[in-house]
Amino acid sequence: MERFAGRVGLVTGGSEGIGLAIASRLIGEGATVTVCSRRAQALAAAQESLGEQASAEQLDVADGPALQALIRRIAERHGRFDFLVNNAMHVGWSAIGDTSLEAFQQDFRVNVDAAFAATQAALGIMVAQGRGAIVNIASINGLLAIDNMAAYSASKAALIHFSKCAAMEGATHGVRVNAVAPGVIATPSTTEALGGVPGYTEAVAGGVPMNRLGEPEEVAAAIAFLLSDEASYVTGVCLSVDGGKASQLVVPPPPGT
Repeated sequence: MERFAGRVGLVTGGSEGIGLAIASRLIGEGATVTVCSRRAQALAAAQESLGEQASAEQLDVADGPALQALIRRIAERHGRFDFLVNNAMHVGWSAIGDTSLEAFQQDFRVNVDAAFAATQAALGIMVAQGRGAIVNIASINGLLAIDNMAAYSASKAALIHFSKCAAMEGATHGVRVNAVAPGVIATPSTTEALGGVPGYTEAVAGGVPMNRLGEPEEVAAAIAFLLSDEASYVTGVCLSVDGGKASQLVVPPPPGT
């Protein structure tokens, strides 16, 4: 399919994992994609794997003005800006009592403030051209509570609601804004983290109704749908891509069973 032929956009955090899978999927369907990341080596490898329809920019999305300037440069270079995927993230791990205010705010700077800055810049362009689509990558953690991840979970919950607010502002201008909430996805970083404890990957997978981890390409497929014209009447939603985990009610078995 060539659903994105001639279309131009940005995927933040696009050097590996879900971001790279998103960029690859969109390019495979005809899009011209810029990816950005802080890590130069991973970014160079990503650009090489993505081919001629990709460009790469080394950038820390926590620098809001630089991120907005990048979006404006893309639009000026191509004469249009059709889609934005806010995928870059920061994950803090600690109990609330052990989390500094700075560490708490860092998750918000990357997961929420950067999405706000990018959305603000993109909306200005998309409203003027009368069309566009934005997808914010949230998390199952923004829907459900978990120990030792208060900053990350709170920031992803904020991102989900910000997506709904942005959807309302864009709706009458032909601009759609949605969120995707992945569950546990087999990205390089997740695989490394789970693999550090013998049997942990299998235990986590066993806690998912579909009894496995998700793949980055499965998240990318959902995002491609939301960015495409096939989702032309879909805005303000948060789509879980989690093997059913967010719908699962866990009840312990009766004593003695």
